[in-house]
Amino acid sequence: MDKIDRMRAFALVAQNASFTRAGERLGKSARLVSKYVADLEEALGVQLLNRTTRSVVLTDAGATYLAMCEPLLDGFDEMEEVIRRTQTSLSGAIRVSAPTGFGASRLAPSLAEFGLKHPEVEIDLSLSDRRVSIVEEGFDLAVRIGPMRDSALKIRQLGKMPLIVCASPAYLARQGQPESPRALTAHECILHGGLREPSSWTFKLDGEDVSVPITGRFHANAPAASAQLARAGAGIARCPAYTISEALRSGALVELFAENRVTPYVVAALFPQNRRLTTRVRALIDHLAQDPDIGNAGE
Repeated sequence: MDKIDRMRAFALVAQNASFTRAGERLGKSARLVSKYVADLEEALGVQLLNRTTRSVVLTDAGATYLAMCEPLLDGFDEMEEVIRRTQTSLSGAIRVSAPTGFGASRLAPSLAEFGLKHPEVEIDLSLSDRRVSIVEEGFDLAVRIGPMRDSALKIRQLGKMPLIVCASPAYLARQGQPESPRALTAHECILHGGLREPSSWTFKLDGEDVSVPITGRFHANAPAASAQLARAGAGIARCPAYTISEALRSGALVELFAENRVTPYVVAALFPQNRRLTTRVRALIDHLAQDPDIGNAGE
C-alpha cells in the first residue's frame, strides 16, 4: 500500500471527522480506511486519532501531521493535474455562486467567454444575494464582493469595488445637494438591508473613517434595486460601482463625496480550504482574474 494512500485516508478522516465519510470520498469501505490509518500510525509509531464510538478527534501529533501532510497532498495532486493538463482538454462541471446583480451583469458574460474557449466544460451559475455555504451546498467556488470574513475558505482576489454615494439630478434639484457627508442626516437615503449596519455609511474624513447615521423611507436588499431607486429620484444611495457605472456616464446619476470614498470592497473568488482544485476550476479562476470586467469591476 502506497504511503500517499495512507496519508490521503488519514487527511480525509481528520477533515470529515468520520471514517465512513472519508471512505465515501475515496470510494472505499470504512473498514479499509481504518486499516490505512492504523498502518500509518504503526509506521510512524504514534497515535494520530482518538477514536470512540461517537467521535474521531485528532491527537496533538495528529494535528501536527495533518498540517504538514495537507500541502504535500495538494502538491502531489497539482503535479498530476499539470501533467494531465498537457495531455487533455478541460472538461466537466463547475458550480459557481455569485451575487445576483454582479453575477448577471459582469460574471455571466465572462463565464460565457470561458465556455467558448472550453466547449467541454459545463457551468452551473447560481445567483443569490444571501451568503451561501460553499461546502454544504456543493459549490466549487463563489464570487463575492465585500469584507471577506470566512476563515474556512481560501480567497483569491480578483479586483476591487468602490462604493459610490449618488443621487439623481432631479432629487438634488428638489432637495438640494448636501455639502458634506454629515449633511446626509437631513436627507432621504436609501437603506440597503443586506449590510451589517444599514443605518450608517462610512466616509473618509480628515484621514479617519467616520460613520454617518442615515435614515430613509426606502429599503432594498439588493444593490441593483438601490441604484434604480436613486435613479428614479427616491433618495440618495450608496451603491457598488458596477450597478451605476452607465448611469454616471450618462448623467442619470451624480456622484457625491468622491473625495471621501472609503477603501473599496474586494471582489474575490472563494473556495474550500481542504478541497483540491480541479484543473477546470483553477483555469476558471485564472480567467476571471485576467478579465478586466471582473478585475476592474468598479470602472
